Amino acid sequence: MNPLKSINPSFNSELVSELFNLEKIRYTHLGGTTPPWLFFDLREIMYILESVASARIEGNRTTVVSAAMDSLSSDEKPSDEGLQELRNIRKAIDFIEGAFDGDDDQRITPSFIREIQKIVVTDLKHDGSKWPGSWRSCPAHITKSDHRPPDHIEIPQLVQELCDYIADNNDNKMDIIKIALAHHRLAAIHPFDNGNGRTARLVTYAMLIKAKFINKTMRTILNPSAIFCMDRQEYYDKLAAADSGKEEALEYWCLYVARGIASEMVRVNKLLDRNYAVPNIIEPALKSALDSQFISAEEHEILKIAMQKDLIQAQDVRHLFGPTASAAVQTSRVLTNMRDKGLLMVHPKYKKKYVMRFANNYLLRDVLLAMDRNGLLVVKNEVTE
Repeated sequence: MNPLKSINPSFNSELVSELFNLEKIRYTHLGGTTPPWLFFDLREIMYILESVASARIEGNRTTVVSAAMDSLSSDEKPSDEGLQELRNIRKAIDFIEGAFDGDDDQRITPSFIREIQKIVVTDLKHDGSKWPGSWRSCPAHITKSDHRPPDHIEIPQLVQELCDYIADNNDNKMDIIKIALAHHRLAAIHPFDNGNGRTARLVTYAMLIKAKFINKTMRTILNPSAIFCMDRQEYYDKLAAADSGKEEALEYWCLYVARGIASEMVRVNKLLDRNYAVPNIIEPALKSALDSQFISAEEHEILKIAMQKDLIQAQDVRHLFGPTASAAVQTSRVLTNMRDKGLLMVHPKYKKKYVMRFANNYLLRDVLLAMDRNGLLVVKNEVTE
């Protein structure tokens, strides 16, 4: 293989311009204007979209709505292997976030990469692995690619070299270059008998967390596979071009990744802006759920109030039930029922106050469809075609 090396783009290059743009976006956090109910539920949706996007690149055609509904189901093993693949990717995301939660010193190591691959291939027959969590022990061939992965005996050394490269300190503005080159390098090493693409994209997710592009404390979220799934063939073509190891080809690959991340960050920040998300996504989803009778008229009105006030209690909605003496009892009963349905959540600090939820069986489908209508669902949803 070509030696692992970074690149030094010229100051007036397109790549450097894009890196400066990304630095501005990276530190433009919306934590002060984004209500917690909007952030945490959108974060759940990003998990779903990340799982679907990564799997779609591999050819999994499970619909976004099916994936969303499965994400809310029990922990029982799904009968559909496509859904199992999506569930595996979600579990890998949880594993990554758990490893990096509050630990800035956590490193990406060969064992960390093997564990990710082990999770993504669990319980899969068609897209599974003969040796989950272990380096391949035979020659590899990448379909429709001229690239020849290295001999299996070279894998441990090459992966360790990659992990050392990732661990090296660098100027922040070089983070995206490192992330892009590491993604390409891991894909080129092709260290496993299966699951290499999914694993490489999840390692990219881990690197974006380390670089603070994804940070739940600062309320920043990202669907990194969105940068690769918009045009699957372009993704493969750009990867293949970078296999030459030439400076120009590697720079084009980095530019492709940088532009994709910048576009995705702009899209997500738009969703996190309540002044955009509420009228364009949440309110239409509530109206659609009401029209479909997924929620009642009373629930619809309560959710509208919860959306406006961010935090509600019984007295904020009691007027909906009239002036009778039984209004307080009825209010309490309806709020409890909405909590049990997942439409409301009790605030962790205030036991008698509630926040709205929309990542549930009653609203999630309509939220996804509203995102699709607004051009914000990067993974094409066959149900709406």
